[in-house]
Amino acid sequence: MIDLKLAKQTVEYFFRDMTFEVNVEASFLDERQTLLINIDTIDPQVLIGTRGQTLKDISHVLKIILRKKIILDYPFFIEIDINEYRKKKAEYLKELAISTADEVSLSQKEKAFPPMPADERRIIHLELAKREDIVTESEGEGEDRKVIVKPR
Repeated sequence: MIDLKLAKQTVEYFFRDMTFEVNVEASFLDERQTLLINIDTIDPQVLIGTRGQTLKDISHVLKIILRKKIILDYPFFIEIDINEYRKKKAEYLKELAISTADEVSLSQKEKAFPPMPADERRIIHLELAKREDIVTESEGEGEDRKVIVKPR
């Protein structure tokens, strides 16, 4: 079982060593397979970076550190968020996906989102998967990959 106290303490030490003052909360999602780390700080933009890139880099490093400290016999996932940036971004993408799907359904013309990372494309695909009037697909390669919404 994942030790929440150890996970929280490890994240606190990580940021303290980087001279950032943070408040860390650790909890579980989906039956203890995902460790959710929420970080609150006074100056989140420095830790989030442009388009969330610094947050992704910090998340990557922290995942490696936490996986080395928390050795388990089963796979687990770690989600790290700073001042609810990822949560707010996901909500924004879901709203954008719905309004884009409504527009495509009405106009019967496909519409492309700008290129975005895989985790953001996944949010859009999952949000629109339940719709029967449109279909989504990803197109392009690497950093140019984007979601296309088409009428069914």
